[in-house]
Amino acid sequence: MSTKMAVTPDKIMQLGLGFWTAKTFLSAVELGLFTELANGPLTEDELRRRLQLHPRSARDFLDALVALGVLERENDLYRNTPDADLFLDRNKLSYLGGMLEMANERLYGFWGSLTEGLRTGLPQNEIKTGGGGLFESIYGDPDRLRLFLRGMTGLSMGASKAIAEKFPWADYKTVVDVGGAQGGLLVQVCLAHPHITGANFDLSVVGPIFEEYVAQNGLSDRLKFIEGNFFEQSIPGADVITMGHILHDWNLAEKQMLLAKAYDALPDGGALIVFEALIDDERRQNAFGLLMSLNMLIETPGGFDYTGKDCSQWMREAGFRETRVEHLIGPDSMVVGIK
Repeated sequence: MSTKMAVTPDKIMQLGLGFWTAKTFLSAVELGLFTELANGPLTEDELRRRLQLHPRSARDFLDALVALGVLERENDLYRNTPDADLFLDRNKLSYLGGMLEMANERLYGFWGSLTEGLRTGLPQNEIKTGGGGLFESIYGDPDRLRLFLRGMTGLSMGASKAIAEKFPWADYKTVVDVGGAQGGLLVQVCLAHPHITGANFDLSVVGPIFEEYVAQNGLSDRLKFIEGNFFEQSIPGADVITMGHILHDWNLAEKQMLLAKAYDALPDGGALIVFEALIDDERRQNAFGLLMSLNMLIETPGGFDYTGKDCSQWMREAGFRETRVEHLIGPDSMVVGIK
């Protein structure tokens, strides 16, 4: 006797009402809930007073976060889960919430216009109303920039550690990270490989934030900052050049231009590492990478995410003699090109 699995609307409803989950969580980040709980468990009444919550829905809000797996509750005391404690406490270097705060402040509203973006192919952020867009919004505000760069470091930490472990750094001596932000990748590589020295090639406003982070990790003698704009200047030379979460911001011609600049900056035998949430070649599995590409539609005039196969082809067109794709962690993979 054969049995058929019952067809239910659960998945469809979860997809359609997924914004309930996202906004509940993002509001908790905005309120600083996880930072309040970082020093120890608190009751509902204590949290209501500290976060200035109205009694009507405070309990439902907190218990929803328990059900969503970011809070725990025992004997009427709420506490952070381990991952929330590590990544959502504003006082920890591992804080990811800067990016989430901006997602709440900016992206949540912009994504409401996704249908328009799909029909027009145009950004749906500040550009739509005559503003400067993603980079002007972030890089023009020092406090927002610092939060964003901290968030990028936390978001990329797993991939950075994987690159430090999996890439054959023993064969190289120097590295330049293009658009290296706070320096998360460079720090992990240098901590794991004492012979490596490197530089972050990024906009001038990033310099003090990078230097502070490098100093906190005791690497000021091995890592330096090079001020520059990778569209207007040549990329500084090194044995290895890295680009993390950079190429997807730009259109195809701009991607190809940056890869050509990286090729020119490398010596024979030098390596280029490109990493981000690469879409799987069959375009069926890495939902995060595909949704990130939709986010590039919302945020940029021409950016899009891509597969490892795509990137390998562009690298070979730029002159790289050898390429390989290697999974790092979660949705992130790297493409390595050898000159």
